[in-house]
Amino acid sequence: MLRSIVVFILFLSLGSCQNNDDKILMKDVGEQWKKNDVQTFDFDINDAENQKNMMFVVRNNNGYPYSNLRLIANIEHNKKKISTDTLNFVLAKPNGEWIGTGFGDTKEIIFQYKLNYRFPQNGNYSVKVIQAMRNNQLPGIEDIGIKIQNLKP
Repeated sequence: MLRSIVVFILFLSLGSCQNNDDKILMKDVGEQWKKNDVQTFDFDINDAENQKNMMFVVRNNNGYPYSNLRLIANIEHNKKKISTDTLNFVLAKPNGEWIGTGFGDTKEIIFQYKLNYRFPQNGNYSVKVIQAMRNNQLPGIEDIGIKIQNLKP
């Protein structure tokens, strides 16, 4: 009985750590992310006065041939580009061991993109991402996503 209560309290405390206003948007790239395939993440911002953290979520498997991932990310507001960033994220340690969490062949890692970011105004936004590696088809990337985390005012 005591064990059940401890497990229940543990799950309750873990569940309360995530803010319900956080957004996580994921796209399945089918393990063959083509160079020109734009992954688009559309979302609304209704509280532009509050800062946010934006992070990329990457799920890769053992078929990924590199230790890093280069991306080009554009933020658009009402279909107008407001920022472009070229990013380089490290997915493996120098010994080849994948960084991230997960069981089996698939690992998930969260990369910081924009911290304490304030959107210019309320409205519709898009983050558009393409892979900037040399391969026309990039194997081993299963999913790419973005997490928009609300910061407490």
